[in-house]
Amino acid sequence: MQPTRTEDRPATSWGLTQAEAQARYRRGEGNTAPRGSTRGYARILRTNVFNFFNTVLFTIGAALLALGRYNDAVTSVGLGLVNAAINAVQEIRARRKLDRLQLLSRGRVTVVRDGHDVEVVPDEVVRGDVLHVRPGDQVVVDGPLLEGAVEVDESLLTGESEALPRRAGDDLLSGSFCAGGGGWQLARDVGAASYASRLTADVRRASTDTTPLQRKIAFVVRLVMVLVALMSATILLQAALEGFSLVRVVQTTAVLSGLVPYGLFFLVALAYTVGAARSARDGALVQQVNAVESISNVDVVCTDKTGTLTTGRLTLAEVLPVGPLPAAEVEHLVGTAARSTAAANLTTAALAAALPGEELPVREEVPFSSALRWSAVRTDDGVLVLGAPDSLAPALQGASPTDAVAARTGQGLRVLVAARPVDPAAPLRDDGGRPRLPALEPLALVVLADELRPGVPETVARFAADGVDLKVVSGDDPRTVAALARQAGLAAGDPVAGAELDALSDAEIDALVARTAVFGRIAPEQKERLVTSLRRQGRYVAMIGDGVNDARALKAAQVGVAMRSGSAVTRDVADIVLTDDDIGALVPAQREGRRIITGIGTSMQVFLARVGTQGLVIVAVTMLGLGFPYSPAQVGLTLLTVGVPTLFLTTWARPQRPDPHLLTSLWRFVVPAMVVTAAGGVAVYATLYTRLVEVVGSGRTPAEVVAQFESYTGVSSGDVGFAEAAATIGAQTGLSTFVSYAAFLLILFLRPPSRLLASWTRPDGDRRPAALVVVLVVAFTGLLFVPAATDYFGLTHAAHPVFSTVLPALVVWFVLLSAAYRFRLLERALGLAPAA
Repeated sequence: MQPTRTEDRPATSWGLTQAEAQARYRRGEGNTAPRGSTRGYARILRTNVFNFFNTVLFTIGAALLALGRYNDAVTSVGLGLVNAAINAVQEIRARRKLDRLQLLSRGRVTVVRDGHDVEVVPDEVVRGDVLHVRPGDQVVVDGPLLEGAVEVDESLLTGESEALPRRAGDDLLSGSFCAGGGGWQLARDVGAASYASRLTADVRRASTDTTPLQRKIAFVVRLVMVLVALMSATILLQAALEGFSLVRVVQTTAVLSGLVPYGLFFLVALAYTVGAARSARDGALVQQVNAVESISNVDVVCTDKTGTLTTGRLTLAEVLPVGPLPAAEVEHLVGTAARSTAAANLTTAALAAALPGEELPVREEVPFSSALRWSAVRTDDGVLVLGAPDSLAPALQGASPTDAVAARTGQGLRVLVAARPVDPAAPLRDDGGRPRLPALEPLALVVLADELRPGVPETVARFAADGVDLKVVSGDDPRTVAALARQAGLAAGDPVAGAELDALSDAEIDALVARTAVFGRIAPEQKERLVTSLRRQGRYVAMIGDGVNDARALKAAQVGVAMRSGSAVTRDVADIVLTDDDIGALVPAQREGRRIITGIGTSMQVFLARVGTQGLVIVAVTMLGLGFPYSPAQVGLTLLTVGVPTLFLTTWARPQRPDPHLLTSLWRFVVPAMVVTAAGGVAVYATLYTRLVEVVGSGRTPAEVVAQFESYTGVSSGDVGFAEAAATIGAQTGLSTFVSYAAFLLILFLRPPSRLLASWTRPDGDRRPAALVVVLVVAFTGLLFVPAATDYFGLTHAAHPVFSTVLPALVVWFVLLSAAYRFRLLERALGLAPAA
């Protein structure tokens, strides 16, 4: 793009011509840094398509294809691809949104081209360029200051918020900001060679912790797969010994493979995506889809101070007169000096915004520098000197306000002394032009405070109420950090400086970290060590940062959170980006994550109860020699009996603290449900099977009934085995009907509408699950009277023998299961029930 001319400066030998700059850019010498992570679009697709869950589905699909079960194979592979698409689309959308945010917020820099100052985007700076650096500019390359003197804020690199002086010959580092002064910098190291890029080289990798829920689901799925494999081997061996046909073997294999809970994978992916969308509306952009669940497990939040708890700006806390002038006059003098200075910085900006005054021509000025720690402005109104108390103390006449300074410094506030020369005509420089303090008369103490981001105290209180510890980890002075933490509502205790950590062993640092809330003067590698210590102690850590110095700690934490206004590298490596720079967005994000965990936990109970029931029924019926109890088409009923209920239960879930004993709760619910339901199902199946074999084989069956069974089974009534085939499909219809109704009624145990049904858990007042049960029961009952639907699912049409067997069995099932939950019969049988 063509640069835009902004201002001229005297002709100089510095800088490049436009033609030279373009040639260097074409040679690859531009300031194009590598991304902070390797999560490009291809990597996003690859990691989401070939994760563990999808690999399981693809493997099963391949096996089904080999067996000729094309429809079932398409279902398996299709679910895997849908899972991958949901996850990948969410991550790509997050990446694109973040790229747009970064593009909108990308600033421009001023370089010298053809002897003039022109504006370009940072990527168009090339090696050898000369950059004009002014207050508020970000330094985008490494290189020496050729001319001038600046104050640089390196907080994004070091965490230290105090501005540092840099003079001609000193290096300016990419990622820092010019806080005051001005000059010209040579672009020596650009792109990947810059300090910020080198500092973050070890975090330029894509890595994501699996969440506790993902690990538990993976364990359950592996366990189910092992059981299915053992069951399959046993049943297929029996089939081989009894001479089953190849078609029967294929059907049996398809049913057994259906025991793997495909729908659970889809449900998890969908829940993550919905949760990420909701969190984004609250200002938390989820880049890794599992982070929306992971944030719910966080029990300790580590946060930087500058740029996260604070805005990076200063606010005026107080002007305390200590001299002969009244407060109003002092405030006007200070406000006028702040407005008039040519060397603006954060301090003068805060004073100009808060105090009255007017901008006057400056007759003489000494800019503030960290070496001097004072500044002076001479206008038509006189001379005002503003500086640190210890720097002005030797020149102050009369009593020094030491006690007032100490009291406010102890609160973590920044205190400056406003003074005027005793002799108004006294020069501000010596004969050599060096700044010199004349004898001064103190006028007031000017007290400044770091500006807390809006809502920080409320967020800290919410964290505390939710049992989440907060630890502030900063590069600033520990006393200043502690004072700010107290302003935010945190019990700061005794702060610890980073130097104290270096000599400590892992055990000693673990003990220190456990009892300390505030750490100051912390280097980037020490932040990472603190996070590692917390993880070693079993804590689930979220790290919030905005600077390059935070990137290593973000990668070490289970959840890395970056501020949108911070470093691009930090945004790239983070799992969550706070698009409004508001840490309060983590509170609804955590609540959404807890809702997801609760919903998926409930759904796992329904899924596993179905899997366990089907497995036990298959084993029991096979052992009884009554044929195989399911056909592949009948397994498709799980979409209605399990898929639809779990989708609604997950959506309606309420946020709760993650259950650390989720697997224990699962087996306590699932084992009684699958045992009682399987027993009822086998009883229904056996009753109908034996009754139908007897009736069909007696020759007294009405002709229209025989014709119907011939159409169901595809076997002629005169063929051998017709009675067994007819009895099998009739018994399968009864079994599927019983198990489907039982699956619907199981929801009443998980989400009871009243105390009468509260045998497993207490009612929560939500009547929607009970209404869902009614709708599902009515819909399924109607389905049994629709020939097209029953034919599709491999069932017979609704018949009196089916309902006369199923309905009494359901009553007995409900009573037995209620007793099993209410009296904890499983725990009593295993000797695990608590003593009375």
